[in-house]
Amino acid sequence: MTNGPLNRKLKMGLVGGGQGSFIGKVHSIAACLDNRAEVVAGAFSSNPERSKASAGDYDVSEDRAYGSYLEMFEKEAAKPEGERIDFVSITTPNHVHFEVAKAAIEAGLNVVCDKPMTFDLAQAEELANLVDNSDVVFALTHNYTGYPLVRQAREMIQDGELGEIQAIRSNYIQGWLRTRLESSDQKQAAWRTDPTKSGAAGCFGDIATHAYNLGRYMTGLLPESISCHLRTFEEGRALDDYGTAIIKYQNGGLGTVTASQISHGRENDVFIEIDGTKGALQWRQEEPNAMIVRCNGEPHKIYTRDPNAPFMNGSGQAACRLPSGHPEAFFEAFANIYGSAFDAMIAKAQGGSVERKDTVYPNVHDGVEGMLFIQQCVESSKQDGAWLDFKCDRARV
Repeated sequence: MTNGPLNRKLKMGLVGGGQGSFIGKVHSIAACLDNRAEVVAGAFSSNPERSKASAGDYDVSEDRAYGSYLEMFEKEAAKPEGERIDFVSITTPNHVHFEVAKAAIEAGLNVVCDKPMTFDLAQAEELANLVDNSDVVFALTHNYTGYPLVRQAREMIQDGELGEIQAIRSNYIQGWLRTRLESSDQKQAAWRTDPTKSGAAGCFGDIATHAYNLGRYMTGLLPESISCHLRTFEEGRALDDYGTAIIKYQNGGLGTVTASQISHGRENDVFIEIDGTKGALQWRQEEPNAMIVRCNGEPHKIYTRDPNAPFMNGSGQAACRLPSGHPEAFFEAFANIYGSAFDAMIAKAQGGSVERKDTVYPNVHDGVEGMLFIQQCVESSKQDGAWLDFKCDRARV
């Protein structure tokens, strides 16, 4: 792929992703997968020495491995246009997202941010206001929305193939925190279970947000109210490691979100079922290249990821890179989020306007809704599952 009249790759500055990071490498690989971007700079760690030491992991020259994101923004801005960074990818723990994103937006830089978007709802609202009053592109990496069959399902539902959507069952089940890994200073466990770094929720902030967002993205149903029960089953852990939420939607439909990080033998099982008046579908992230569609009285249909098949719609085809039978999965889905954001960045660079809500990629308004989801789930659980308002003024339609 090319970037049209820009005639060059977009230049990426990475915040976070230092040695020992998982998600930083995921972002860099996804951003560069289609040869439309390159990592040229980074503040890989808040420790300047560690940041310098991480530069080689990304083929970044040592003089562009900065000791802080503020130093990166300042020194990159002084470089000639076409050499400085075009966008920033934020891959830090949750509590740092807001300050980095705010500084990037104020510097006029496009942003790709890992989820959840901020530490709390107030920060999310402030960030959305900043984005809306700027011309930057802001993408949020709810990466499961990038899978070809998820986008296939979304277009099918929008076109009415399943009829009116009445029920969503979305689950994200893991088992890696069955024991208190955080007590042994395991890096990924330590910050995810620390309320000063993760925020008000643990499991529900980390993975239930993905499950909720997936249902919203695929169906477009707008939420109305929510009831939630969270539990911390591993004694001594500061944040939840299991929970279930029930959502009432504005059309009268019902949804459930269940998330666990303490289920033995479960790895990364994102699983969704959607019931409509004309049909139902199910999709599982661990088997992402097949989707089952059912209708009473008819044989079950298995949609495979096949960009050349007549049953694939435009959205599904556009998200494919390989012929059928060659599995496409996590990195490619992540890359689809980046690819959609790159299209918007290039359109903006060419003088076009920036769409805020009706985007293929998850955006800042999805981020606000995600933070409202976390806040209301935590508060409902504190009130023993009380029903709370869940209307989001910023919700994507």
